[in-house]
Amino acid sequence: MNQETLPGASNALIFGILSVVLVFVCCGPFAAIFSFIGLSKARKAERIYQLEPHRYMGYSDVKTGRVLSYIGLALSLIGVIFIILYFGVIVALVAAEGGF
Repeated sequence: MNQETLPGASNALIFGILSVVLVFVCCGPFAAIFSFIGLSKARKAERIYQLEPHRYMGYSDVKTGRVLSYIGLALSLIGVIFIILYFGVIVALVAAEGGF
C-alpha cells in the first residue's frame, strides 16, 4: 500500500518551528503571526487527514507543528507582556521624577 505525504503537514511543522525560533531570535509579534499561520496549516492538514486517514502519512508532523505553534504563541505573548511591563516601569519612574 502506497501512502502519500499529507499535504500541509510539513508547512505546519515549519511554521511551528519558526514561531519558536523567532521568539528568541527576533521579536514576539512576528512569532505570534507565524504561530497563527502554523495553527491554520495544521487545521487544514488535519481535516484532509480525517477524511482519508489510510491514504496519508505524516500526521505526526501536523501534531508536532500544532504543539510548537502553541508554544511559540505562548512565548510570544509572555514576551509582549514583559515588554509592556518594562516600558511601563520606565514611564512610571520618569513620571515619578517629575519628567513629564
